[in-house]
Amino acid sequence: MKTLKQLFETLPQQGTVTWIGVRPARRTEMQSLEHVLATPETGLDGDRYSGRSKARQVTLLQAEHLEVIASCVGIDAIQPMLLRRNIVVKGLNLLALKDKRFAVGQAELEYTGQCHPCSRMEELLGPGGYNAVRGHGGITARVLTAGQICVSDLVASTGPVISQ
Repeated sequence: MKTLKQLFETLPQQGTVTWIGVRPARRTEMQSLEHVLATPETGLDGDRYSGRSKARQVTLLQAEHLEVIASCVGIDAIQPMLLRRNIVVKGLNLLALKDKRFAVGQAELEYTGQCHPCSRMEELLGPGGYNAVRGHGGITARVLTAGQICVSDLVASTGPVISQ
């Protein structure tokens, strides 16, 4: 029987990148991309957070949560760009990446925290939008190793966090 610590450390599942987006400036629309370069110095090329915050260089969201959020605000579907996250991943519980490094395509990232909603969710999703995203906003990460990230790339744990 595995201990709870061993269970937390075991993550054999892999996810798949289904969408990539960057926002070049504050309050502008997300630009949907097929691929993006991630670097430790600047995060994602073309994103407004580029080089500003080491803890929030990349934001990731579970594709499975799009349907949950849509249901909570009473609409059929939500486009990923409305939630203003950089990468959407299906098939992997992103919260299981806590305290881990993980590969996204050719890049290696490190979990830095949960990505909580902002007040703009009310504006973009309507009344209750903020609360609909609570608990479903995804995670933030920093880039450890530069590399290209493409739609359909795999996402997988590579080990425990090496820096805090």
